[in-house]
Amino acid sequence: MQANILVVEDNPDNSKLVTWILEDEGYKVTCAPTAEEGLAALERCDFDIVLMDISLPGMDGKEATRQIRQNPKWQALPVIALTAHAIKGEHEAIMASGVTDLITKPLDEEQLLNCLAELLAQ
Repeated sequence: MQANILVVEDNPDNSKLVTWILEDEGYKVTCAPTAEEGLAALERCDFDIVLMDISLPGMDGKEATRQIRQNPKWQALPVIALTAHAIKGEHEAIMASGVTDLITKPLDEEQLLNCLAELLAQ
């Protein structure tokens, strides 16, 4: 099964890096540069996992995740937060928004792929 992953990331370099990593592993990747576009993509297509940047223009990743969790059809959808904000209080606030897991930037490719494999195996 080829997993379909939505990457919500406003930084084009980060978006390209994640896309390369995922496509090299055979994942199908769709990118959205804003939370609003990410939510719209979820309405149009079924995804197996969402990789959600937390610092986004407009609506941030925490609010987008809260909106995802409010929709019954997405409540079980794994959402992995990607953030450079690793300070303790922020980590707790991100987790409280409803994300499934959190990975800090700069991305560790092995950590990301292991996390995806674990979530997809459930």
